[in-house]
Amino acid sequence: MKYEALIVDDEPLARRSIRKHLKAFPEFEVVGECGDGETGVAAIREQKPDLVFLDIQLPEFDGFDVIRAVGKHEMPVTIFVTAYDRYALQAFDAHALDYLLKPFSEERFRDGMLRALRTLQIGKQAPSHQLSQLLDEIKRKKDYLERIPVPAKGRFLFLNVRDLNWIEAEGNYLRLHGNGTSHLIRGNMNEMEAKLDPGRFMRIHRSTIVNLQRIREVQPWFHGHHRVVMTSGQELKLSRYQKDKLRVLLGKTS
Repeated sequence: MKYEALIVDDEPLARRSIRKHLKAFPEFEVVGECGDGETGVAAIREQKPDLVFLDIQLPEFDGFDVIRAVGKHEMPVTIFVTAYDRYALQAFDAHALDYLLKPFSEERFRDGMLRALRTLQIGKQAPSHQLSQLLDEIKRKKDYLERIPVPAKGRFLFLNVRDLNWIEAEGNYLRLHGNGTSHLIRGNMNEMEAKLDPGRFMRIHRSTIVNLQRIREVQPWFHGHHRVVMTSGQELKLSRYQKDKLRVLLGKTS
């Protein structure tokens, strides 16, 4: 029996990678690809595939919007494809929904496909209450800041927090560093720390918050101190009181 698979991902490279790995599973046939969420909703409704690879971080209309639009009772067996942070992955684990974390290995893809195949062969889908719980948890996560308005020559630009490398305090202001640029905004570290997802950002010093995904390494320094080296090459001081917490977080996001 052939099962039909649909790929919903805005990255052509990711779609090609899924197609490539699927060649090892002749039981499945790719019946379509979608590069955005709204097209994905239409394809799921019209084609009614057995399996959908669903990217979470789709522009404008994300993977969770797709689930809401299709309806959790109508969703096919779903494998999430995501570069999402630790918090969301914990939610997926808790509700027994499978996911592939980009970039995924051949072994990890095989595990997900074998699980999907078993699910399809026994005619079972993820219970709708699991999708409901997942959507509720992700909604709570979305309460964290996703974009920061920054002044620029009499207007405001919006900086995506995922593009931040690190934040430093400058008196009554905050300096936002990301992608080779920096922006100065009024604010304080305590307020900013409370607005950012603790699964993605951490205050490593009283005057420094870092994006955990942009940490390259942690190095011993002197007298028991350590420093954090960012992917940009920037070296930042790590408070000795935060050392153990940072190691735990980095271990969970790796």
